[in-house]
Formats: sequence, structure tokens, C-alpha cells
Amino acid sequence: MPYNLPFVAPGQVIGLLGGSFDPPHGGHVQITREALKRFGLDQVWWLVSPGNPLKSRGPAPIEQRLQAARDLMQHPRVHVTDIEARIGTRYTAQTLERLQQLVPQARFVWLMGADNLAGFHRWDRWQDIMSMVPVGVLARPGDRMAARFSKAARVFDGARLDSAASRTLGQGDAPRWCFVNIPMNAQSSTALRKSGRWPQ
Repeated sequence: MPYNLPFVAPGQVIGLLGGSFDPPHGGHVQITREALKRFGLDQVWWLVSPGNPLKSRGPAPIEQRLQAARDLMQHPRVHVTDIEARIGTRYTAQTLERLQQLVPQARFVWLMGADNLAGFHRWDRWQDIMSMVPVGVLARPGDRMAARFSKAARVFDGARLDSAASRTLGQGDAPRWCFVNIPMNAQSSTALRKSGRWPQ
């Protein structure tokens, strides 16, 4: 595969979990494992980003974040990658366009926590993202109500898939999204940085 991308068999459904992972933590692991089960995914790729355009402060060096993520996320169907740095994209819409060109045999699903859905309308080309790939939303502590009534949820209300059918999310064409509740894990990267257990 180009750019050292993981192998993908034709028709496989690949979940993409993007973020700075600054640092990675148990919450990331939990939503990844839940996404594999709840959305019927064949693989999940962690996209450890060079930097988050919505954040003013730069993250720790990408090599450090990659290594920490690989040490933490041990699963045969989960791949920790620096794809965005390799292909030269910074925004999610660009990344998805490029991945669909590079891996046309895959069916990609964008994964996010409910906290991200609440502010999704601030992302660059957010409506294009919803129209490019199905989106799987996993509820984390305190974020469920804000996400359910977010601008993105309202605009794409007609494309919402019932949670009972969540395993079919990647089998249909976008726009198509599904919101599922998962067991709570309140860990956050912000709290870990403030605790001093991760470099600021």
C-alpha cells in the first residue's frame, strides 16, 4: 500500500478515529473497542494528527504521541498511524478525499465522540464530511444532550440511522450517521496534561 497504509481487502469497513492524542488515554481505547463492535468495523485506524487547526497550542511532538498511542492501543485490528503527516493533509475533509483516492476498495466510517459532534459545525467543510462518509458518534460523559441537539444533528436529522441498526452503518452511502451510547469513561487528554503526567 502507498504511504505505508494498512492492508485493506475489498469492501472492508474501516473506522477512522482522528485526533491529536495529546496524550492518548483509556477513553480513546474504549471508544475504539466499542466502535469495532457497535458499528461492525473490520479495522480502526487512529489518525494521529500533526496538529489540530481548532487549537491554538501545538501538541507534543508527533513521534512521542505515536509511540504513546502504540504502547496503549494493543489490538490486532487497530492501526495507529501518522497518515495525515504522510499524505500532507491537515483538515478532515482533505484527509477523507485523499484516503478515498488511495484506498478505493475501502468503505470508510468517520468516528467521533459526542463532544466533537456538538461542535462539528465549526469544522472546515463539515457538511462535505457528512456527505463523504458515514459517521459513527459514540457518547461520552456529559456530552449526550449537547450532541443530540447540535447544529450538525439537526441539519442531518433525516440521515440518522437508528442505534439498533448501528452494525450496518458502513454498508450504506453517506450522508448517514448513527449515535450510540457506550459505558462511561471520563478520562480526557486535557485533564492528563494538567495533572503533569504528560508534557505541556
